[in-house]
Amino acid sequence: MARHSLEVTIPNVRLPLEELLEVIQKLDAPSRARVAQALAGVEMDSRFKDLIERLAARAPAQDLTDADIDREVQAVRSAARPA
Repeated sequence: MARHSLEVTIPNVRLPLEELLEVIQKLDAPSRARVAQALAGVEMDSRFKDLIERLAARAPAQDLTDADIDREVQAVRSAARPA
């Protein structure tokens, strides 16, 4: 299915949030879904970036080895498998 796209160039346009929301609400369902996905992606990117920065700032655990992590991963995988 070919994707039709409307491209609009409007330099230096200021649009109040309420008007922007009105425009988005007038879009067809697939276009509204694309707007929602784009916004969700931005939010997730921001959350992951913040999480990564917080984790990078923490000192690594000194009492945890790669072997410990491997055992824990295997235990969780085993518990998740159906009996």
